Amino acid sequence: MTDPVQTVTNWARNITYTAKEFHRPHSLDALRALVAGSARVRVLGSGHSFNRIADPGPAGVLVSIAELPSAIEVDTAARTVRVAGGVRYAELARAVHAHGLALPNMASLPHISVAGSVATGTHGSGVANGSLAAPVREVELVLADGSTRTLARGDAGFEGAVTSLGALGVVTALTLELEPAYRVEQTVYVELPLEGLDFTAVSGAAYSVSLFTDWREPGFRQVWVKRRTDRPAVDFHWAAPATEAMHPVPGMPGRNCTEQFGVPGPWHERLPHFRAEFTPSSGDELQSEYLLPRSTALDALHAVDGIRRTVAPVLQTCEVRTIAADPQWLSPAHGRDSVALHFTWTDDTAAVLPVVRELEAALEPFDPRPHWGKVYTAPAELLRGRYPRLDDFRSLVRTLDPGGKFANPFVQDVLGV
Repeated sequence: MTDPVQTVTNWARNITYTAKEFHRPHSLDALRALVAGSARVRVLGSGHSFNRIADPGPAGVLVSIAELPSAIEVDTAARTVRVAGGVRYAELARAVHAHGLALPNMASLPHISVAGSVATGTHGSGVANGSLAAPVREVELVLADGSTRTLARGDAGFEGAVTSLGALGVVTALTLELEPAYRVEQTVYVELPLEGLDFTAVSGAAYSVSLFTDWREPGFRQVWVKRRTDRPAVDFHWAAPATEAMHPVPGMPGRNCTEQFGVPGPWHERLPHFRAEFTPSSGDELQSEYLLPRSTALDALHAVDGIRRTVAPVLQTCEVRTIAADPQWLSPAHGRDSVALHFTWTDDTAAVLPVVRELEAALEPFDPRPHWGKVYTAPAELLRGRYPRLDDFRSLVRTLDPGGKFANPFVQDVLGV
């Protein structure tokens, strides 16, 4: 199925894709034929990227795999699931939970596609929790000539094929490791000061911890603490429990968020911040995110506090999370335990971009790696030096896509070609 591309935007509507055609194939054979017969191809996931990472340009075609068969094949004996790349996490989580199994973590919103999330290094929170790419065991690809290829953990190049920015082929399915289902209780605390913050203790107080601030004052308005009920009780004595249901974005209704007040529930109904049936976050927004070495967290937070009068006027909320190091070559958490500073901006690009530049200057001493799907201004030549396996990734691209069919200006900047 082909649609006029002029009608296709990303989730935030700050990007209108410039491809000459937009295709939504209904079968793997149709996808393979489309890829083989096209000169330039990029894949659109759930559209939750805020830059042109998915845009193939006016000479290329944009492809959605959301209408391919939405396979979710759970192997209870092996504790794995094979899932079609276009499936969203909300649907995947419900299917997995029905078999008494679970993912180790989820992002703050369950509305995003599995393949797109993994390809851009998306993550949840927790000092011992890796990114959403961490459980991936196999990646199934349609390559430039329409052939298929599966790369499994242990194969040469696997760590480049997981968080790949869509530069190797169309990811049609992934196989993920699972664990037995568990329950989580979520409690929100309010008014945590920045002064005297023991970041290591606070961020490690539970299975998943997220800190929120609007930077209008030093400190954090909310702390979302998610405890697995099979883990020890939490003694969170640094702030007081909230007395009403909270939303991370000021002014938005708490009913849009997952249940709070320490009420235990299934993992997939507590790990995300937002309920699947509601628009996540505020909906009218831009986003930026930077992953830094976790050891620099407190210094980085003070650096942002130093420019909060610049940041606050265009900010809706800032979330601070932790992510364990992973081996994916292009993961922003590659090789280092990380702290992520996520900024939900107003939907005013002209006002936000100058603030992003100043923010990046303030964070520069801490070697920040931007999330690949967010708004950032750091030049590609600077970022290339922060990925020690980039040469290996370039080699993998030359092997699997020698003609550059899946490249676009964004990918070419990353690769330095």
